[in-house]
Amino acid sequence: MPLFTSRRQEKKVKVTFSNGLLFVEKEDGKSEVFPLEFFPKLMNATDEQLEDWKLTEKGIHFNQLDTDVDVRY
Repeated sequence: MPLFTSRRQEKKVKVTFSNGLLFVEKEDGKSEVFPLEFFPKLMNATDEQLEDWKLTEKGIHFNQLDTDVDVRY
């Protein structure tokens, strides 16, 4: 899976994917790592689908996949 970051820099978190993992870096510098096997829709998603996300009160919502990742911040 390619390594990339969302181009939406106005967001308060940075989301990247590498080696079957989802990395979420928060504005305060703290990070969380999630195995993609916890989120099968993310594991099989295209780059376009993974880039289409928004920050919500609960965490990250991947719009095209209708999948949420709970992130505490």
